[in-house]
Amino acid sequence: MGAVVADDGPSGVKAPDGGWGWAVLFGCFIITGFSYAFPKAVSVFFKELIREFGIGYSDTAWISSILLAMLYGTGPLCSVCVNRFGCRPVMLVGGLFASMGMVIASFCTSIVQIYLTAGVITGLGLALNFQPSLIMLNRYFDKRRPLANGLSAAGSPVFLCALSPLGQILQHEYGWRGGFLILGGMLLNCCVCGALMRPLEAPKKSEATKEPAEKKVKKKLLDFSVFKDGGFVIYTLAASIMVLGLFVPPVFVVSYAKDLGYQDTKAAFLLTILGFIDIFARPICGMVAGLKWVRPRCVYLFSFAMIFNGFTDLMGSMSVDYGGLVVFCIFFGISYGMVGALQFEVLMAIVGTQKFSSAIGLVLLAEAMAVLIGPPSAGKLLDATGRYMFVFIIAGIEVTTSALVLALGNFFCIKKKSEEPHTKEEAAEREELNKSEDKTPEDAKVDSIEVEQFLKDEPEKNGEVVTNPETCV
Repeated sequence: MGAVVADDGPSGVKAPDGGWGWAVLFGCFIITGFSYAFPKAVSVFFKELIREFGIGYSDTAWISSILLAMLYGTGPLCSVCVNRFGCRPVMLVGGLFASMGMVIASFCTSIVQIYLTAGVITGLGLALNFQPSLIMLNRYFDKRRPLANGLSAAGSPVFLCALSPLGQILQHEYGWRGGFLILGGMLLNCCVCGALMRPLEAPKKSEATKEPAEKKVKKKLLDFSVFKDGGFVIYTLAASIMVLGLFVPPVFVVSYAKDLGYQDTKAAFLLTILGFIDIFARPICGMVAGLKWVRPRCVYLFSFAMIFNGFTDLMGSMSVDYGGLVVFCIFFGISYGMVGALQFEVLMAIVGTQKFSSAIGLVLLAEAMAVLIGPPSAGKLLDATGRYMFVFIIAGIEVTTSALVLALGNFFCIKKKSEEPHTKEEAAEREELNKSEDKTPEDAKVDSIEVEQFLKDEPEKNGEVVTNPETCV
């Protein structure tokens, strides 16, 4: 579970857990904020677009849907690019794409052109930044990785709280075209974040001894062998079920409040409450997940977070006034933040560093299908029944089911494999160490003493002096 040098995953470099890693964490925080908050922040301009092009709200909503679809659906493509070119070049190109899409969109004359520019091009650019930033974060942090994941995930609610008011100001001052142009300029900061992703350097000895292994790995631009890992399959299935209902309540809670007869500003304030709680829930959950007793059981903490989220949805379905919705948003913000802080941490723990670049791409592709199905199907259910209660109940059932799939699958199918090495490379390294130089047991003991003697700063400990060929001159 250590860090690696190149994007194809050679071992031999220990994660620094600090140093330049904090700069990488800062870049990941900004990228995560843009990736998750931008599709929601663009919705501020929908009324202007409806008035400009004479279209309906459902037509403008496709912009956010396409952005999310590109963010999730291009996962395998991002994995191939990262494994071929590296994280930093992919992120620099992605930043240019994200900015270029919004700048070109400001000159569009039809909604279809906006789909292609603000939707496809910008969405692809954000995807090319989001996935590599997580991969680099995984390489720079090991012991402090749960905390790092929690802090980077906090970028989503922070940017959501910042970009939505900023979008309203830009729309009021410059219109939607000027707003798109300025947001495109802001997205150039993704290139700055990409420049921060400095690859780790391996020791020269490890590079010389492992050249053949590295060449073999480079040929695998997308490693499908992760599907042989039962833990990865169970995680992918659980994550896909979870995404069906996870994003539904935030989409419908404002409309729920309006349906109860509350003003637009009061209803929109519910999302502010949810986002504010979410900001603190993610890093705190990351700190808890990093505790010695909790970290080996992080999968079960993630399952608890999903059950908590699903139960909150079920209780929220019974809300009949504004106070009930406020309480729902508080608890949903806590559980939603826990899920956001743990989802990629658990995936990193399951597949390891070397296969993470391929694993995250395949997981995001599976989640993309669920993201496109979830909110629209909930909307159809609302149209058919006219009651928000059923929408929240279905979402709660879906998220709770995903928690049970992950927890039970992990307990019965994966627990016995914890002592086995994660990859064939690790197993090969162990065999090489055991077979090297055909050493006798006595020689092995002497060598182990020499290594310990060399690593320790104090040559003498507790009054005992170790005798070996190096010391008895």
